[in-house]
Amino acid sequence: MFGDILSDEAAMLTGSIGMLPSASLDANGKGLYEPSHGSAPDIAGKDLANPLATILSAAMMLRFSLNQPEAAARIEQAVRSVLAGGLRTADIWSEGCTKVGTRQMGDAVVAALGTRKTAIAKS
Repeated sequence: MFGDILSDEAAMLTGSIGMLPSASLDANGKGLYEPSHGSAPDIAGKDLANPLATILSAAMMLRFSLNQPEAAARIEQAVRSVLAGGLRTADIWSEGCTKVGTRQMGDAVVAALGTRKTAIAKS
């Protein structure tokens, strides 16, 4: 119960629970990675959910369980780039930003990863 309360409170620091990745790790670094929010059945299939916590949970898995910190850093940078570009899902939208749905936000992160890959290849 207290973990649930703390995760809801921590969401206020990021602006939305849709921004919070999480991990439950054992002593050997194996873990369960998931966004800290629930399944949100009320918005399922409506292209409204923020996919960033899920994407950032995958980055945590790469970093902490799969020993791939460079890949994790690329994903985290792609998320930062998309947010710096002003894209926001409804839960974190504010005036002056572009409101997008789940699919468009995920596609933007994938595109930012591709841009980064291309930039690395050209170096």
